[in-house]
Amino acid sequence: MDDLQPWLKAQQKQVDTALGGFLPRASAAPRTIHKAMRYSVFAGGKRLRPILCLAAAEACGGETEHALAPACATEIMHTYSLVHDDLPCMDDDDLRRGRPTSHKIFGEGMAVLTGDALLTEVFTIIAQTPSCKRYEVKDYVMEIASTGGSRRLIGGQVLDLEGEGQSLSKQNLIRIHEAKTAALLTSSVRLGGMTANATPRKLDALTTFGYNLGLAFQVIDDILDVTQTTEMLGKTAGKDEAVAKSTYPAILGLEKSRNEAARLTRKALKALDVFGKKGKRLEQIARYLLEREY
Repeated sequence: MDDLQPWLKAQQKQVDTALGGFLPRASAAPRTIHKAMRYSVFAGGKRLRPILCLAAAEACGGETEHALAPACATEIMHTYSLVHDDLPCMDDDDLRRGRPTSHKIFGEGMAVLTGDALLTEVFTIIAQTPSCKRYEVKDYVMEIASTGGSRRLIGGQVLDLEGEGQSLSKQNLIRIHEAKTAALLTSSVRLGGMTANATPRKLDALTTFGYNLGLAFQVIDDILDVTQTTEMLGKTAGKDEAVAKSTYPAILGLEKSRNEAARLTRKALKALDVFGKKGKRLEQIARYLLEREY
């Protein structure tokens, strides 16, 4: 694991450079929207989804440069979802990634338009992904479009909003996070594999890996919300409890939640067997996420 942090930093730099090239310049008219888009995208996120995309391409023997467009598309879709989630009519948060949220800086109306613009930009970017023997541009577009739609990402937010103030079962909580968190993480690794001409067997393995990693990531996120400070997290700590939102710790308790995250991570790691040594980076990322503190 000693070489993971330098590798992650190098990938973050590569992704940030690519994002800077894909997005309209802040000086492009109308300036306000482009400034707002860049404000949220370059607010200092972990770049987890694009890095997973690049690592999956590597695991399948592909060139990471071929995966840069879908990698950036997943990060921009994620950022759009955060901009909208933070709105007063949604989760109503004033802090994201250690900075004031978009609507606090640019106003609520402009934040709505910023999310809309970012979501639209996703498809402009992913359409630039090179085709390969098994997968064409339409396959990449369909993958991310279905992930962002009403059955997954948006559907997860619907279930999340409807579940506030209710005592949800573990199964209902899983349904929310399958759609809201695990779907985009799964798509990130699938897209990376697709750019590397992944076989059906390897794409299935990436799907299993991404799904379990995504759920484990959410369990840890829920734990950190009640165990860490706002300063450490870069977003408002204790927010879930304040709005009576069902979480893994609320349903299972902290210790059982930690066990659940470990169990899901083991399932994710098992799925990587098919890749042998080429799955090293995906394995390292999964272990790192299980142990993260923010």
